[in-house]
This record gives sequence, C-alpha cells and structure tokens, in this order.
Amino acid sequence: MGPGNNVKTSTVVRHTLTHLFIIVLGLFMIYPVVWMIVSSFKPNNMIFSDPGLIPKAVTIENYITGWKGYAGTSFGKFFANSLLMCTGAIIGNLISCTMAAYAFARLKFAGRGFWFAVMMVTLMLPGHVTIVPRYILFNTFGWVGSYLPIVVPKFLATDAFFVFLLVQFIRSLPKELDEAAIIDGCGKVGVFLRIIVPLASPALVTTALFTFLWTWDDFFNHLLYLTTPSIFSVSRALRTFVGDAGAVSNWGGALAMSTLSMVPLFILFFSLQKYFVQGITTTGIKG
Repeated sequence: MGPGNNVKTSTVVRHTLTHLFIIVLGLFMIYPVVWMIVSSFKPNNMIFSDPGLIPKAVTIENYITGWKGYAGTSFGKFFANSLLMCTGAIIGNLISCTMAAYAFARLKFAGRGFWFAVMMVTLMLPGHVTIVPRYILFNTFGWVGSYLPIVVPKFLATDAFFVFLLVQFIRSLPKELDEAAIIDGCGKVGVFLRIIVPLASPALVTTALFTFLWTWDDFFNHLLYLTTPSIFSVSRALRTFVGDAGAVSNWGGALAMSTLSMVPLFILFFSLQKYFVQGITTTGIKG
C-alpha cells in the first residue's frame, strides 16, 4: 500500500470519526426536546414515574387542558399576544437598526467612530444591570402592564448586535453603487431606500428572525412588565402551569403547550433558512 492510499485512508477515518462525534453530540442536544414532545402525550402522573421515550400510555388530555389557558384566557390568546409583540419588535428593529447601521457605515458625521465604539461597548453590558433603572423609568411612564416596555425600545435601536450586523453587511456593499445612484439624482435618503435596503435583504431577514426568536423566548422582561393575564405572552403563560411551593403543577399541560410554542419557531426558521445563512455568512459574524 502506497503513501497515497495511507493518506486517503486516514482522511476517511478522520471524517468518519468527525461525523460520528457530531451525530452523537446532536443526539445529546436534541434528547431533551424529544423527551418533552413524548412526555406531552403521557398522563400527568406518569411523566416523571415513566421517564422513558416510549410511553406506556398515550393521551391528548394535556393539550386539551393546556389550551384552556389561565384565568379564563385561552392559550390561543397568549399565542396572539406573542405574535403581536414579535411583530412590533421586528418592525422596530428593522427600521431603527437599519437607519443606525446606514449612518455608521456610509454617512460622515462628527464623532462617528466614538459613538460606534460606545455602541459596541453596550454589547458587553449585561442586560440585568439595567433592569432596575428601566423598570423605574417605564413605571414612571405608566407603561408597566402593557407591551410598550418591550416594543418601544426596539424603535430606538437599542439592540446593538443588529446594528453591528447590518453595519458589517452594508460595508461589504460596493460604494460605487451609491455613487452611481447619486449621479442619477438620488440623495442620501434615496440611496438608503433604493440601494441599501433592497441589497441588505439577507441581513434584514437575519435581524427579523433573531428578533422574533429572542422576543418569543424572552421570559424575564415579560414577567416584569406583563402583569395582567389577558396580555400574557406564551413564555409568561407557561409559568402559570407550574405552581409555587406546595401548589399543584400541571406538568402535562406545560409540556404540551411548550411543544406547541416551538412550532412557529421551527416554521419560521426553516422557511427562512436560506436567507438566514446568507445573512450570517456575509456580515462577518461567522464563528
């Protein structure tokens, strides 16, 4: 056997081991999700007494009781509330973050480098540091008990990650396109609306997808600001299935509604996967 065959054999073995490792790691990562889906079809008293993936008894009672919701509000209302919040957050981030990114990437103004550095520093600031001042501010405005504390900040480009992502994408676009548009009579606003926004669609889809995921899955902010059952989000409503110390917990309903809450995420991600990957790979955010 020649040295060429040895190299090919070692390459095949290395690739095989790599794929086996990835498969095993993937199975470990997906096991909790599979267990949750399977357990959502088990009777409530068998969820923890029968922890295997093959249930001894199957029922859809958990979905029926879980869909009834909490305090007279069905879980369909909670889904609608979450979709409303996510839609507002997506619109806010797309408008504000795109405008901020265009300013940092293309416009020249005093202190641009300084303010961009300040924005980047906020990426390193833990969100919990600003919880108390934000709550005091929103409570002063009378916004606690509404969606305003969750949606309004999105219209102020407070998510620096998306601004940075869009800045990287816009910087990758040839400036000759801007110059050609200006020669044809476009101003700064025209260049933004006619050139930058259409070409930045992959990054915009990535921004919209991440915004939806983070807003949909957020719990702490929803726990703080959504105080009335009629405006609960899905993540906030799931907490109502689990009682405090000494109270009865409806684990079956919680697992059933948690399973349903993943459906919009899967549909959105897989339907926009092509644009999501393209947006990530063209913004310098690759791992």
